Amino acid sequence: VLIRATIADTSRSGDSTSNPAHLSIVEDGGLLIEDGRIAARGVYSAIRDVAPHAPVTDWRGDWVLPGFVDTHVHLPQMPVLGRLGWSLLEWLEHAALPEEARMADVAHAAAVAARFVDALASHGTTTASVFGAHFAPAVASLFEAADRAGIRVAAGLVVSDRRLRDDLHTSPQVALRDCTDLIRRFHERRRLLYSVTPRFALSTSEAMLEVCQALLSEYPTVRFQTHLNEQRAEIDEVARLFPWSSDYLHVYERYGLTGRRSIMAHDVHVTASELERLAASGTSVSHCPSSNGALGSGIFPFRRHRLAGVHVALGTDVGGGTGFGMMKEALQAYLMQRVADDPTVLSPADLLYLSTLAGAEALGLADEIGNFEVGKAADFVCLAPPAGGVLAQVLDESDDLTHQLAALFTLAGQESVREVRVANDIVYQRPVRHDAA
Repeated sequence: VLIRATIADTSRSGDSTSNPAHLSIVEDGGLLIEDGRIAARGVYSAIRDVAPHAPVTDWRGDWVLPGFVDTHVHLPQMPVLGRLGWSLLEWLEHAALPEEARMADVAHAAAVAARFVDALASHGTTTASVFGAHFAPAVASLFEAADRAGIRVAAGLVVSDRRLRDDLHTSPQVALRDCTDLIRRFHERRRLLYSVTPRFALSTSEAMLEVCQALLSEYPTVRFQTHLNEQRAEIDEVARLFPWSSDYLHVYERYGLTGRRSIMAHDVHVTASELERLAASGTSVSHCPSSNGALGSGIFPFRRHRLAGVHVALGTDVGGGTGFGMMKEALQAYLMQRVADDPTVLSPADLLYLSTLAGAEALGLADEIGNFEVGKAADFVCLAPPAGGVLAQVLDESDDLTHQLAALFTLAGQESVREVRVANDIVYQRPVRHDAA
């Protein structure tokens, strides 16, 4: 199949001020897809000459971007979106943890998982790094729902053995058994990956962290995800619980939990030493600006991370964040960095990179997804702003493609998502409106 549209993607890392993300936009672009992979890309007329008999999907006037990659999102927390007014630890106690306890009900968990996967796809997210649930059957429901839908998910059982609620705690022995079973059932099954997932150091004993270390050692292709340096009260409590640690990151380092397979969410209140060690280990950070604002965590020091060489991608952090839209998350990153103590201006290229290829790199999937390089899987979202709306009018008034891309990140939401594909398999189509005559 040959896709005809305005086609945009980025290449190379945007993590260095001397090597920014390179933006490519082709207004009348062609994307040739064979067996679910990119076979050719470029100007439509040139690609048409290469494949004169390929069936054409004509989306002229619409934008085709790589599928969005959400590097931090919580399965059980979708129902508590919008619970504003609390700090992190208050929000956990009053909103998130009671909802997470409901995931013990297998039927409820399966229903939430189905809605969750639909929400990802309908917002253009084709790959997500997901904190599952504290209950193995609920995590299995997530994997099964993602597999049915066809999206890419790296997820895991959330393991904790202290300082939450008794009904969310498990023992290190049971955690090892359940994680091992889930890895054997789902890891690398089609588009699924397993991610070892201690909630955070605050809720995991040293024995539980040793379980995480053992899993990463035994299964060298699984991923790892947790939280780091989100709020000051959390950091102070971690220091009390681990008196031998020099800082929060040191807790994870001691158990071999940093490195190129690892994603640390938030990292708002990071020290210079931690930045240096994150960069040296190749550990990625998931920046979640909406959540940082909603929970009062603070403004992420993006410029410090970039200058230190720490790899940064974006996460929505549903439900501490404000929704599933990765374009909205990128816009929030832009806005917050304009008013940061050490400000930086994120370009449209940065925003596209952070919401696509950067996430692929964080998950170790950059050889497979993240942009439209020939040979990669054809994961993409088609954006078609509704006719007559403000965004459509703004796009009509501009001849500058980079300005148009900036307008998409500023104004586009779920209503602008026309179609989403993973390896060219349709995983979402916008419902067709049948207006009354």
